[in-house]
Amino acid sequence: MSRPEPTPLWELPADRSGTVRRSGGAKADGGPARPEKPARSGARRSRAADRRGQRRPAEVDPVARVVVDVPLAHLDRTFDYQVPVELADAAVPGCRVRVRFAGQLVDGFLLERAATTEHEGRLAFLERVTSSEPVLGPTLARLARAVADRYGGTLIDVLRLAIPPRHAKVEGEPTREPAPPPAAPDRAGWARYPRGPALLDALAAGRAAHAVWQALPGEDWPARLADLATTVAAAGRGAVLVVPDRRDLARLHAACAERVGAEGVVALAAELGPAERYRRWLAVRRGAVRVVVGTRAAMFAPVADPALYVVWDDGDDLHVDPHMPYPQVRDVLALRAHTDRAALVVAGFARTAEGQSLLDSGWAHPVVAARAEVRAAAPRVTPFGEDFDVARDEAARAARLPAVAFEAARGALSGGAPVLVQVPRRGYVPGLACGRCRAPARCRHCAGPLALPGTGSDGATRPPSCRWCGVPDATVRCAACGSGRLRAVVVGARRTAEELGRAFPGVPVRTSGAREVLAAVSGEPALVVCTPGAEPVAEGGYGAALLLDGWALLGRQDLRAAEETLRRWMAAAALVRPAAAGGRVVVGADAALAPVQALIRWDPAWHAELELAERAELGFPPAVRMASVEGAPEAVAAVLAEVVLPESAEVLGPVPVGEVDAEGDAERERVLVRVPRGDGRALAAALHAVSALRSARKDPDPVRIQLDPLELV
Repeated sequence: MSRPEPTPLWELPADRSGTVRRSGGAKADGGPARPEKPARSGARRSRAADRRGQRRPAEVDPVARVVVDVPLAHLDRTFDYQVPVELADAAVPGCRVRVRFAGQLVDGFLLERAATTEHEGRLAFLERVTSSEPVLGPTLARLARAVADRYGGTLIDVLRLAIPPRHAKVEGEPTREPAPPPAAPDRAGWARYPRGPALLDALAAGRAAHAVWQALPGEDWPARLADLATTVAAAGRGAVLVVPDRRDLARLHAACAERVGAEGVVALAAELGPAERYRRWLAVRRGAVRVVVGTRAAMFAPVADPALYVVWDDGDDLHVDPHMPYPQVRDVLALRAHTDRAALVVAGFARTAEGQSLLDSGWAHPVVAARAEVRAAAPRVTPFGEDFDVARDEAARAARLPAVAFEAARGALSGGAPVLVQVPRRGYVPGLACGRCRAPARCRHCAGPLALPGTGSDGATRPPSCRWCGVPDATVRCAACGSGRLRAVVVGARRTAEELGRAFPGVPVRTSGAREVLAAVSGEPALVVCTPGAEPVAEGGYGAALLLDGWALLGRQDLRAAEETLRRWMAAAALVRPAAAGGRVVVGADAALAPVQALIRWDPAWHAELELAERAELGFPPAVRMASVEGAPEAVAAVLAEVVLPESAEVLGPVPVGEVDAEGDAERERVLVRVPRGDGRALAAALHAVSALRSARKDPDPVRIQLDPLELV
């Protein structure tokens, strides 16, 4: 007779004990017990002692409430276990433990100790305490729960993002001594902003000031943010500052170390090894460091006595974590600021619609410079549309440079300054079209897009090849009109660098982007060609910036296309010298467009107000809360049939996503659910409930549920 299989994890009863119906190896349905397999000696002895009744519960608070590391939505709760007397001292709230859950040994976090339990049956004992280091403090636990509830995720998913993996050797190292409080910083840098001194006064007094700071062009923003952190650290409190990438992190860490000392600040980033990352994280948790700077994961840094949270360039998509439940740095820091009664500063050269929403609600206040100060610091901006006058120089004509851009670059180079050239695409010629009818050039084998890979090692230009399958096609013909002529849809950074090298002979050309991103360049004359977000800082500032192919950014099918384009343009233009020093910015877009007008006047606040008003009228975030449900058509339909949405919910779709099969049916579909902001928590709870139902049933088709998705179109 075959032996019955044990009850799987997803069919566990919804009680408070993780092992109550598996006590002594018994099946959950009351069937005969299965003999346990040999295990490690310590665990085998503890289970044997448990069966013989020799393990005794602790005399004080014998119940441990544990969050098990099982990524199933219907198990998103705590489970009660008994604390054996031999682990009574080691099993402290917040420590890592190992427990037997559904017949398996799993990791978990001990959330709290209690004297009683609501469970009426027998509780299993903790197997062991992995580490008595209390890594999950009550403040971090409340934050993780709030983030999970906001995004419809599970607590354990958030804890995986918030707490780095354990490194046993690091835990045994001696604890660092807390760094002494630094001296108060110089306030001269913030005097350029009318509300800057008031912000510093509020931070020094420990008040929960909320601000949206618009940095001036050419501003040394790492120094200004370091001033804010130093003000808080001088009062003996903590600060967390989050930036998008490691280049920004290096600049901010250097500025903070200069003011608070190297021992008073730590940098947390994904590039650190497991040991060093855990070492720095422990120094923060133990209160040895008051100032924390870092990239995305630093938003959960457990700094002691927090008084300030800062996010720089909150519109950057690097601030959205790609793992469940996809939290955004700005929103997480706003939650922390509200819960901890701390200050929050949302900073950047541009302003997002979400930042403007904080201002319109009255929760935050703007920190901006006077218009006269802005005009004095900003470069001169000149737009050009498609019908521009090409420079008479033949090399400049080949480089697609209009006369105004050619003159601006030549003037900056002759003045001894480098020139920044921003190109929306990397590569050589990443997009091709028919030279006669402008139809996209497609591969004959897979219908993928054709591109020019560039020149080979011998200097010869290679034939067009497919970006999907890589098959070259030297005799491409347009499927629509039969023409064999091709034209570039957009020119990549490498091709632009090659053409500019011919237009300006003898001038060094450097590239930044993709595999090699430059952090800084010298102030010597050079052409620096980069993709958006990879602009290096030039010593003394750039003499000119050429923002080419602006239509490629503005024409993207994306709700945030205009906002994102302006953010990238302003990030590049802010590196250029002021107009009084000869700084020029030439942007390749129509002057009548709103982002171009905002750049010319250097007025991102006006553009953010316009964007927020349009989104409120159309019903898009941040005026509303929105969720995306994506998966196979049958799975998406099942979710919509079972979910209990708020009455105010509006369902948009479904629409096909990605490729279609041979019959023309979509392999994946997406549905958007829209509710007013006041019903956002109810929407998250409803989607979490249907996820729990699906995981409990072990539905085979996965469904991706994301609240406030970055891309809606």
